[in-house]
Amino acid sequence: MAAPILAYENLGVIQGSGWLFRGLDIHVGPRDRLALIGRNGAGKTTLMKLLGNKIDSDEGRRTIVPGTRVILLEQEPAMIGCNTLADYVLGGDDAPLQYEAEAIADQLGIDLTREAAKASGGERRRAAIVRAFAQNPDVLLLDEPTNHLDIGAIEWIEEWLGRFRGAFVVISHDRTFLTKLTKQTLWMDRGNLRRAEIGFGGFDAWTEQVYADEQRNAEKLDAKLKLEEHWLLRGVTGRRKRNQGRLTKLVEMRAERASMVGPQGSANLTIGTDDARSKVVIDAKHISKAFGDRTIIGDLSLRVTRKDRIGIVGANGAGKSTLLKLLTGELEPDTGQIRFAKTIERIVIDQQRSKMEPDKTIRDVLADGGDWIEVQGIRKHVVGYLKEFLFEPGVLDAKIGTLSGGERSRLLLAREFAKPSNLLVLDEPTNDLDLETLDLLQDVIGDYDGTVLIVSHDRDFLDRTVTITLGLDGSGTVDVVAGGYEDWERRRKAAAPTKRGSIAKNATSAAPVAGGAAPGKVKLTYKDQRDYEILPKRIETLEAAIMRDQELLSDPELYTRDPDRFEKLMEAIGQAQADKDAAELRWLELAEMVEGQG
Repeated sequence: MAAPILAYENLGVIQGSGWLFRGLDIHVGPRDRLALIGRNGAGKTTLMKLLGNKIDSDEGRRTIVPGTRVILLEQEPAMIGCNTLADYVLGGDDAPLQYEAEAIADQLGIDLTREAAKASGGERRRAAIVRAFAQNPDVLLLDEPTNHLDIGAIEWIEEWLGRFRGAFVVISHDRTFLTKLTKQTLWMDRGNLRRAEIGFGGFDAWTEQVYADEQRNAEKLDAKLKLEEHWLLRGVTGRRKRNQGRLTKLVEMRAERASMVGPQGSANLTIGTDDARSKVVIDAKHISKAFGDRTIIGDLSLRVTRKDRIGIVGANGAGKSTLLKLLTGELEPDTGQIRFAKTIERIVIDQQRSKMEPDKTIRDVLADGGDWIEVQGIRKHVVGYLKEFLFEPGVLDAKIGTLSGGERSRLLLAREFAKPSNLLVLDEPTNDLDLETLDLLQDVIGDYDGTVLIVSHDRDFLDRTVTITLGLDGSGTVDVVAGGYEDWERRRKAAAPTKRGSIAKNATSAAPVAGGAAPGKVKLTYKDQRDYEILPKRIETLEAAIMRDQELLSDPELYTRDPDRFEKLMEAIGQAQADKDAAELRWLELAEMVEGQG
C-alpha cells in the first residue's frame, strides 16, 4: 500500500451539544478511489470540508505531503459577487488557466458567459466541475458531483475520472457511478469510520457481514437493543430478500408491458376488454408540442395504465419536463389529445422539494401536533410511521430547522406518501437522498398501488423501479421501451451508435433514435442462447462462493489473527457479488428476449 498523501489522526468534531464524531483516522493514498458512504446527517460533508481544509476540527491532526493540491467540489458552490459563470470559474488566487477551463467547459457543454444569477442548478454544477477539474488537483473531494446533471454529463465525468491520475474521495447516491469508479470504501456508521479495500460494488456484502457480526456479538452479550438498532439502520438481509422478490415481479411486469408496446413510438393495450380499458389512467393520441420552431414532442401515442411505472430520460433540454407536464395535464398539446381517468388523485414531488417551516416540529408536519396520522386511509401512530422512514422515535419533537437536507427529504416523502393518491409524479426524486433512503423509496414505489411517473438521471434507480422507459433525444422523437434505463441505452446504441466524448450539444443535436419500433420477435444469437442456458448454474456457483467466504468471515477473531486474509475475503466477496448481480441482470434480459420469442 502506498504511503498516504493526505491524512487525519484522532479526528473529532463537535456539533451542537455533543460530538458529531470522534477518534476517526483517515488516510488517502496517491491513487485511491474512495467512496464515502453514510446516512444523511452522519457527517460526510463535514468530513469532506475537513479534508479540504475548509473548516477546522475540534480534535485531531491533519497531515499532507507538501505540494499536494487538494480541491473540494462542494454541493452548493458560492457564486456571490460573480456576474457570469466565467467570473466564478476563473476568479480567486487559485484560479485555473483559462484555456484549460474553456476546453473542459466545451466538452461538458456549459456556456461560461451565462449570467450566474440566471443559471440553473445544472449550469452552476457544471461550472463548479469545470473549475475543480481544471485546477489539476492531486486529490479531488467530490460531494454529490452528479446532482442536477443529465446522463450525458454524468458519463463524461465517469470517463474523465477514469483517466484521472490523482486520488479522489466521492460522496454520491448514484450507485452506477460509484460502482464504475471506486476501488475503496469508507463507511461512516454511528460515529465510526470503517475502511475496506473494495469498491462500492462490494459494499452491500461487506455491510451485511459487519451487521451479522454485530448481531452475533449482541446475542452473546444479551444486548438485544443492538438488534433493534441494526434493523433501524438498514435491515439489510430482510430488505435484500424483499428487493429480490420485487426484481422478479418487475421483470414480469416488463415482460407483460413489452407485449403492449406498439409501433411508431406508442404504447397501447392490445387487449380490448372492458376491464383493461378501465385501467387506463392516461391516454395520449398523436400528441405534439413545440416552442417556436423547435419540436419538443412529436406525434407521440401512449397509453398509461394502473400500476405502470414510467421512467422519463434524456439530456437536459431534451424535453423531459415538457413531456411530464403534458402527461399530468399541466400543459396542453399543440396537436392530438390526452384523456385522463376521472378519478386521478395526484402526488407531485418535484426538484424544489416543498418548503417546510423551520420552526415547526416533525410532529407538526406529519400529524398537526398530534400522535396519529392517516396513511392512505389507514390510521397509524406517528412514531411507528416515522420508523418506516428510518427516523428514530426521539426526533418526533425536533424542529425542521435542525434536520439535515436528507432528513428533510425523507420527512417530505413520509408526509406526501401518507396522502390518498393513485398517481405519483417524481421529478428527480433521488437528489439529496442517502443510499438507505433510496432503498426505502424503491420499496415504497414497489408497494404503491397506483401509477408512477419518474423523471430521473439515476440509472440504477430507474433499472430497479420502472416498467417502461420514455427516452428523449432532443429531436422530438420519444422512444418507448419496455424496461429500464439499460434497455433504453441498448436500443439507443443499436439505433444510433456515436462516439462518446464532447457532450456540448447533446440536448439539441443528438442523432435521432428509432421511433419506438415494436421489438417483435427477437432471434437469440448463439452466444445469447448459450448464456441463457449456463448463467443459472453460474449464479448458483457465485452464490455458493459468497456463502463460503462469508462463513469464513464469521470467525470473530479472523481480522485480529490474519488481517490480510480478512481483506482478501472481503475483496473476493465484493467481486463475486458484483459478478452475480451482472449475471442475474444478463439472464433476466435474455429471459425477456425468450419470452418475446414465444
